[in-house]
Amino acid sequence: MEIFLMKSFVIALVMLTLVMSGTAFAAAPKDKPDKKGILVVAFGTSMPDAKKAIDNLVDSAKKAFPDTEVRLAYTSNIIRRKIAKEQNVNIPTPTSALAQMNDEGFTHVYVMPMHIIPGEEYDDIAGLVNGVAAVKGKYEFKELKLGRPYLSSAADCDLMADILMKRFAKDLAKKGTVIVLMGHGTPHHAANAMYSQLQLSLDKKAPGRFALGTVEAAPMIEDVIARLKRDKGVKTLVISPLMIVAGDHANNDLADKDDPESWYSQLKVAGYKDIKTFLVGLGEDADMARVYVSKIKDMMK
Repeated sequence: MEIFLMKSFVIALVMLTLVMSGTAFAAAPKDKPDKKGILVVAFGTSMPDAKKAIDNLVDSAKKAFPDTEVRLAYTSNIIRRKIAKEQNVNIPTPTSALAQMNDEGFTHVYVMPMHIIPGEEYDDIAGLVNGVAAVKGKYEFKELKLGRPYLSSAADCDLMADILMKRFAKDLAKKGTVIVLMGHGTPHHAANAMYSQLQLSLDKKAPGRFALGTVEAAPMIEDVIARLKRDKGVKTLVISPLMIVAGDHANNDLADKDDPESWYSQLKVAGYKDIKTFLVGLGEDADMARVYVSKIKDMMK
């Protein structure tokens, strides 16, 4: 908590520095008219096909709030720079996006992340929002709120399980088929427990039909394989990312047939010969878009 508060304090100082330097947060009278905006924040992707997932969620927000401007920011500087170099497109950071919106006279801003769990990446966004919210006086927003990620409660996990059941309905109709999902994971963070909660929700609705692991934390691929081995009736695996976009992790860490370290290769070595891939980001799912919009509405209350 002390580290989190310190981050917020430092960010507030950064924002004040921007104000003093005149690079952002133009002064405006207190009686200026209300101007609302939604800032969608994603980790980002430089893969055009994968970006369809992000575009789907952004478009869903625009359709749901036609009178509110919706903007996009990426948290990954590596991806932002790559896109700027290769595609000549400049996508702002959440910090610069908020500064620009303040400079343009937005009074009410609702920051909605595209994250699955409220892990380390979400904490960084929360620190930024809290820091900017700490700026008072003529440079402050009248209202600045942060929405919650997809998996923030047991109820969220039950809802996600329903979405996944529908998403893989055709595969689940085949006896002996198990859906293997790869989440990102966030090491040494309490929010990583949401993956275990989701596994419980999936087991409740479809016992033995889903096996969930992560790239960077627990459960890992070794845990997934151990879980699969407990069921001698497993014949087919469908591997798919539990991520908003099917980007680098999905195409390389999960499904690269030439990489001996990929999940695909490790599952082959473990004895599973019939492995199918479904490399579509969750953000492309219509039900995920509906949940995204509902979380924005909850934030705005």
